[in-house]
Amino acid sequence: MKIRGRFKIVLPVVLIVLAAVCACWIFERETNRTVVPEYVFTYAENQAEDYPTTEGGKRFAELVGERTEGRIQILVKPGAVLGSETQVISQMRYGGIDFARVSLAQVADAAPKMNVLQMPYLYQDSEHMWRVLEGRLGDEFLAETEQIDLIGLSWYDAGARNFYSTDKPITCLADMRGMRIRVQESDTMKDIVEALGATAVPITYADVYSAMERGVVEGAENNWPSYESTTHYEVAPYYTIDEHSRIPELQLCSRYTWEKLSQEDQEIIRACARESALYERELWKEREEKSREVAVAHGTVVVELSQREKRKFQAAMQGVYEKYCGEYLDIIEEIREY
Repeated sequence: MKIRGRFKIVLPVVLIVLAAVCACWIFERETNRTVVPEYVFTYAENQAEDYPTTEGGKRFAELVGERTEGRIQILVKPGAVLGSETQVISQMRYGGIDFARVSLAQVADAAPKMNVLQMPYLYQDSEHMWRVLEGRLGDEFLAETEQIDLIGLSWYDAGARNFYSTDKPITCLADMRGMRIRVQESDTMKDIVEALGATAVPITYADVYSAMERGVVEGAENNWPSYESTTHYEVAPYYTIDEHSRIPELQLCSRYTWEKLSQEDQEIIRACARESALYERELWKEREEKSREVAVAHGTVVVELSQREKRKFQAAMQGVYEKYCGEYLDIIEEIREY
């Protein structure tokens, strides 16, 4: 009788222990179970691993993975390992690459209306640009990519490009007259500089420092991170904030990839792309501020143009607008008035 009584006490304890062991085993099995993705997509990025746009792309991939519970996996390939931006776009149009972050300039070659967003002195400031891009006009421009078999997902920040000079600060439009300014190999940029009264000198990016050091050119133009990372402040200590160019960048998806996805997954992709864009924008802002601080600490003299002086620079661009966007001047005016 005593043994039977003890058995009645011990049996529930044993069952509880067994139940706990089984629960732990099931939990561990479920936790460690590898999710086999339904899709594994590639994402092309030509910048370095730690660059703001690369970090934005990685954030996009992470968000998509989370919200699809691992069904969709996106592999971000930085450092142009999948090719130049031109090559990437070509591959995307035939389904060879699924996603990418590219410069607007590369897309505009095939979708001419996009040239509007490359026009100089288009915006008063950063806030003005984002009001445009995050509104109706921005969505219309993203949709333009569909004519070349690409799906526009979101806009990424690439900052503003400004002029910097070697021997004297640029404080007004008259200071530009006769200066030799390095430009990238771009007809648009050449026309912009010459419309301001300067002489445009195309030079490869790697040779800009020595060209300024030797007096081949008296200045160049670029954003804060590029100016600082190349130490151009050592030979061109005057940095004039004229913000002549604010060219956004895009996250894109191949139409071939897009059409594989359900409507629900398409909505997830768009939402994650836009959320990652906000993340990238914050990273870019931090990078710009840090680069400016470094340059100033090394002696850079910053010149801030007044809005009145900026309008003089803008007025000089009328011929450029007509040459590249003659049939879209109404859109340029609408953007200015936003």
